[in-house]
Amino acid sequence: MNNEEKNLHEHDENCDCGCNHEEGYQTITLTLDDDSEMVCIVLGIFECEDNEYIALLPEDKEEGEDVFLYRYKEIDEEEVELDLIESEEEFEKVSKAFEEIFDDEEEE
Repeated sequence: MNNEEKNLHEHDENCDCGCNHEEGYQTITLTLDDDSEMVCIVLGIFECEDNEYIALLPEDKEEGEDVFLYRYKEIDEEEVELDLIESEEEFEKVSKAFEEIFDDEEEE
């Protein structure tokens, strides 16, 4: 996946944006390198070492498919930018932070 701007915004279940508010979760559409699109559920946005990251799960997840982690930056109220995590060291730190945060939430 390339570094692309994504549309992630806040609204309610009455909007016509297609973000599945009635399902209880927010989605974001990723455009892949081959220009195909993948709808992902936003699991959460979290901080790790002074950066923000987003965790995404493909909506039509197949068995064994992993969570996608990206660097996350808000451009304005309606637009965000997602960047690939390119270093193995950064990815390991972010993965660990994600697991700690979401394991704690599941236990509550």
